Amino acid sequence: MTDISGHSRVYGILADPVHHVQTPQRLNALMRARGHDGVMVPIHVGTDDLATVVAGLKRMKTFGGFVATVPHKTAIVGLCDEISRQAGLVGAVNCVRREPDGRLVGEILDGLGFVAGLRREGLEPTGRRVLLLGAGGAANAIAFALAEAGVASLAIANRTRARSEDLARRLSHAFPQLPVALDEADPANHDIVVNGTSLGLAEGDPLPVDASRLSGRQVVAEIIMQPRVTALLAAAQARGCRVHYGLPMLECQLEMMADYMGMTAPGARP
Repeated sequence: MTDISGHSRVYGILADPVHHVQTPQRLNALMRARGHDGVMVPIHVGTDDLATVVAGLKRMKTFGGFVATVPHKTAIVGLCDEISRQAGLVGAVNCVRREPDGRLVGEILDGLGFVAGLRREGLEPTGRRVLLLGAGGAANAIAFALAEAGVASLAIANRTRARSEDLARRLSHAFPQLPVALDEADPANHDIVVNGTSLGLAEGDPLPVDASRLSGRQVVAEIIMQPRVTALLAAAQARGCRVHYGLPMLECQLEMMADYMGMTAPGARP
């Protein structure tokens, strides 16, 4: 690890619990590769203390920014001085940059990282019909990023209809030309099927969609990284579908986080 000095920029990841996070390891390696003098550390903070901790970080002149994860993504919105349009639409922030004057500027990169991961693998979502499974935090971010990318239509299938309706309402307000359908659980009429749920993390989880309705002309994408091949992806492969793994979303998001927080080599443009 690079020696830490008074010139080093300090970054953090705010979570509760925090023992499981892998972002510091990955971003520290990325900073080393980029020649950036900085270090990221895990910061364990509960909901009741979040505002106090963020206020303290804001006053640290060597602090460069932080990543926010469960359960803080929504609460961080109100603690930023400025947020991006994307973050405002989603109602969550997962990456915050500290400006030289101490202002905190927030962005949500979950969905943008997913779209970037698709494109990195040669899968262009523009003009495609997409079925999104789930309407939780990650699915919200993915929905708005896909809308921003110009998908032809977006169908949302979620167990709780109220969450689907809320997401559809906000999407229609921000993107009035985008056709949005609810409770469209049949994947047959879509080009890309995205699992934005946690189903597939545990062995024995039910499939989030009827795999018998998949065909070889479709792409089936995951946001789950472990296991790499979920039950849904295995079923999709058996049906001849092209599959898209969860890891590219993380890899692209880490690059975006590093760029957003200014983790660049001396003299390089962020």
